[in-house]
Order: sequence, then structure tokens, then C-alpha cells
Amino acid sequence: MNGLRFLIVSVVIALAAAAAWARVGTLVQQAPPRGKALSNPFEGQERARRAGVKLFARECAACHGPGGAGMRKAPPLNQADVHEASPGALFWVLRNGSLKRGMPSFAHLPEAQRWQIVTYLKSLKEP
Repeated sequence: MNGLRFLIVSVVIALAAAAAWARVGTLVQQAPPRGKALSNPFEGQERARRAGVKLFARECAACHGPGGAGMRKAPPLNQADVHEASPGALFWVLRNGSLKRGMPSFAHLPEAQRWQIVTYLKSLKEP
């Protein structure tokens, strides 16, 4: 009987955690309207994209993998969620991060470098 009770409690906790996670959504979805509204000053600039490739390799690839394919607990960045996100939402995530989800803040990078990473992320193709 104790085993059954433990199983039921475990299932209820897991379902509650999943429901809470679903309400919170991805980090990109958590960006506030003001953050989402920011425009990328480097949008469409090949030079900025190439700089973003180098910055991504140095700052992001250790967790998200080369090309943004995802590794360990870090999600892939070559997915629709990122591709469809506004540049401002991606910039907001880079600036703020989320310690709860293991995403550090990259506020230590100059704003221009964060926008260059965003430019690169927007260029990634879905698998």
C-alpha cells in the first residue's frame, strides 16, 4: 500500500511540475513586451553574422554545441522557437539568462556583441 501511495504522489508531483513548466514556457517566451520590441541594429548584415559565429563559438558552443544543435541540458538553438522569436526576445535572453534553467547572463558582453550573436542565431536553419 505504501508503494502505491508513493507512486500516486510521485505522479501528481510530476504532473504539477510539468504543468508549471508549460505555463512558464521557454526563456524566449518569457521576454517582456518591451524586450521583444527591440530591433537588431545589425539585422541582415553579413559582417555581423560572421562576428556572431565567432562569438557563439567562444561563448555559447560549449553548452549549445557547434551550430546550435544542443548538448547535455542546453536546448538546441536551430529550432522554430528561436527562429520565430523576435530579435529583441533573443537579446533579452542573452542579457538576463536564467540561473534556474542553467542559462547564464551574457550582460558582460558589450551590447554590440550580443546583437551579433542574435544575428547569427537568426541565421541558423532548422534541421
